[in-house]
Amino acid sequence: MSVWIRCRYELAFELPTATPFIFMLRPRSGANQWISQQKFEFKPEISADEFEDVFGNLCQRVSAPAGHFELHSETLAQTGEIDDELPSATFMPVSTLPPAVMSYLFPSRYCESDSLSQLAAEITAGYQPGYSQAAAIVNWLRANIDYRPGSSNTLVSALQVKDRGYGVCRDLAHLGIALCRALSIPSRMVAGYLHGLEPMDMHAWFEIYVGGRWYTFDPTQTDLLGARLSIAYGRDAADVATFTQFGDPVIPTREFVSVERFDNKPH
Repeated sequence: MSVWIRCRYELAFELPTATPFIFMLRPRSGANQWISQQKFEFKPEISADEFEDVFGNLCQRVSAPAGHFELHSETLAQTGEIDDELPSATFMPVSTLPPAVMSYLFPSRYCESDSLSQLAAEITAGYQPGYSQAAAIVNWLRANIDYRPGSSNTLVSALQVKDRGYGVCRDLAHLGIALCRALSIPSRMVAGYLHGLEPMDMHAWFEIYVGGRWYTFDPTQTDLLGARLSIAYGRDAADVATFTQFGDPVIPTREFVSVERFDNKPH
């Protein structure tokens, strides 16, 4: 069943000097989502240079002036009310994978899959290769890694998450991705919105490539109910940052996220 969602995201900064930013906040139409309307504004009004990164994400590069600076983003989209599940989706040998997914097989900065092969094998012992292995990994994450929203503002790696036993959404996604890659299952991080998320914030989950397509997994939720809107895809959180700032670090003075759901397209 398809539903409509309106997603809003606002950021505000007090900048001591002119500051370059790259934002990643404009979702594209694609699998399971259709972008109907989109607004994207800066205050004060400045021009942006938009480009596509190596993962196909739309990025907005700006030079923000010193002083008060705001960003307002609003998207109206049609998306699925629940993501597909297919336990029978089979593992694809590396020799049969499309070239576009090959980069999601390798270790990355925050997903040290080459150090997690033994744990991945233990978690998935007795499961059919493919979707069922990823489902076993997600169940293990829910049982062994405590999801604590707001517990960390610092990026940590999959191994660190495993050792400390808790994390925010991106941390659980990092560990899930690394464990799947350890089994030669292409896995990528997704950043976006989720209706009904508590507390409401930007969200992160992961997808795996089996049976010829991508499937969603979210270890922070008990099921895949809840309309999602994907904004960006990448190897780990370093590739899907909402904003990247260059120069002296600055922290947003305000951040606001909302997701409204509608059965029919709102006027």
